Amino acid sequence: MKILIVDDEAYIRLLLEQTLEDLEEGGVEILTAANGEEGLAAIKAEQPQLVFLDVMMPQMSGFAVCQAVKRAPELAGIHVILLTAKGQEYDKQRGEEVGANLYLTKPFDPDAVLALAREVLGLE
Repeated sequence: MKILIVDDEAYIRLLLEQTLEDLEEGGVEILTAANGEEGLAAIKAEQPQLVFLDVMMPQMSGFAVCQAVKRAPELAGIHVILLTAKGQEYDKQRGEEVGANLYLTKPFDPDAVLALAREVLGLE
């Protein structure tokens, strides 16, 4: 099983990696990407079960990446969680429109992120 973290801020990627590192003992591989284009390429190449995807990124936004993933039949089973510093209703609506499975606002609770990942991957 694979989890992909896509965020242009290195410290957020690191925080999420540290939050999820317990899952590695259960055979989960944690991958990272630093922007939307890199993230989309990694999603296509690696087919992770779960993607934590930042919304505001250079080159390609999380919304665009999510939409591309959700429109590709071969990527249909991928669970996408959008992460953003913006909690506005418009952004949540946009997230739903592009097919995000969930929308988390930064700062997030590491325990909640870990519990969510376990649930999505069926590791309860």
